[in-house]
Amino acid sequence: MAESTIDYDAKVQQALRQVVSNVLKDVEQDGLPGDHHFYIAFKTQAPGVDIPGHLTSRFPDEMTIVVQHKFWNLKVHEDYFEIMLSFNQTPENLIIPFDAIVGFVDPSVQFALQFHDASDIPSDLDIEEEIDDLPEFAAEPILEKAVTEEDTDSKGANTEAGSDNIVALDAFRRK
Repeated sequence: MAESTIDYDAKVQQALRQVVSNVLKDVEQDGLPGDHHFYIAFKTQAPGVDIPGHLTSRFPDEMTIVVQHKFWNLKVHEDYFEIMLSFNQTPENLIIPFDAIVGFVDPSVQFALQFHDASDIPSDLDIEEEIDDLPEFAAEPILEKAVTEEDTDSKGANTEAGSDNIVALDAFRRK
């Protein structure tokens, strides 16, 4: 099979990140409608991520935030977004590039996206023989790492977030 010079995976990943950007732009303008709320997982060490040091030390690789009741100053830019969230009743500003996001979940409508690096796909993949081995864009439950104030009980302990059925986005996979 001829080697492709078009990086389809990167283009799909970028298009799906644009979905996240567009949703956040709507929330920036109009607020959260109905019961919608988001769990956004991101790599804390990714380029451009700017979060307080105590959060980086607590979550050295990956962190999940909850955008629901207590958030302020959401500003969506072309390549990143800024948001203020409360951690242990202290407001903290976070800057998160869209390229750092690894998961986006809206449990109110059972919508989820999971992102991956190009290194997750083998370079010698034979599409005809191994199509079923391609990673899916579906999110696995990433809710257990949420650390905002809404997910802590009165004693500051993390409470378990609900585990909704996540719908797989595998429409382009061969059955």
